[in-house]
Amino acid sequence: MGDADDSYDFSTVDEYLDELRSGADLVMGNRFRGGIAPKAMPFLHRYLGNPVLSFLGRLFFKVPVGDFHCGLRAFNAESIRNLQLRATGMEFASEMVVRGALSGFRIVEVPTLLNADGRSRAPHLKTWRDGWRHLKFLLMYNPRWLFFIPGFSMIATGLLLAATLFFGPVKVFGDVILDIDSFISACFLIIVGVQFVSFGALSRSYAAIAGYLSRDTGSMTVLRHLTTDRLAVGGALLVAAGAATFSVALYAWALKGFGRLPDPSIPRIVLGGMTVIVIGFQVLATGFLLGIFEIPSNPSPHGRSRSALADENF
Repeated sequence: MGDADDSYDFSTVDEYLDELRSGADLVMGNRFRGGIAPKAMPFLHRYLGNPVLSFLGRLFFKVPVGDFHCGLRAFNAESIRNLQLRATGMEFASEMVVRGALSGFRIVEVPTLLNADGRSRAPHLKTWRDGWRHLKFLLMYNPRWLFFIPGFSMIATGLLLAATLFFGPVKVFGDVILDIDSFISACFLIIVGVQFVSFGALSRSYAAIAGYLSRDTGSMTVLRHLTTDRLAVGGALLVAAGAATFSVALYAWALKGFGRLPDPSIPRIVLGGMTVIVIGFQVLATGFLLGIFEIPSNPSPHGRSRSALADENF
């Protein structure tokens, strides 16, 4: 398969066929190894878009492809059809590589020379629009980098900052002092981080159920233990712990006649308790949504769908 714009030399297809005959499922051209003629690739595509997106593809999916978007490639037709590729835009180029890598395909590269195209019209490719579509596709197929890594990073940063500021303000340098406002920011950061991790768990579970990501990974091993019952209990305990913490702070404030609090830890205890309550509700909701994902959607044993039976009983 190749772009029919005179930019690729189809006389080199024997190298692609040799790789297929050697057992490869997908053979990608690599224009950076084969050479790019002057004016054959726009500056932004050559030095920013393609290198960055290809690097992210290698990082996310551990696939040894240096040019994700090469327009000349060869493949085992049956293997590619079995992937049931669905992309409707330029991200189709990435979908073939990503889905192939996730399915365990043997993917190899062949150096390919890119010449200036012979088209008489402007290309359909839009740099920023199609670059974003490629990036969005790569992220959506990798919940680890889209949700888990940012989420855990925010949680760790927020916990560290909150612990540092729990007993009072901290002078950083000069007149820069971190106080209650920074503590509030730390609490928000923890909440957002937990939300990201929750989204990661939900998206990873859905990807496994839908069949486009494997069920046999470390993250899925962990998620299989996070049942609705366990998350519901954990969420309820967090809400109770947060409410108890909040009550302790409220009692301490009551002892002061609800006046000014000289102890800087009391407002922090209040904020900490409220943060734990919010996280508890997040965990609770995530548990139930994961449970909804696991509800069987197969037809009933009598050959009629559940929705059809429901309509009859309405």
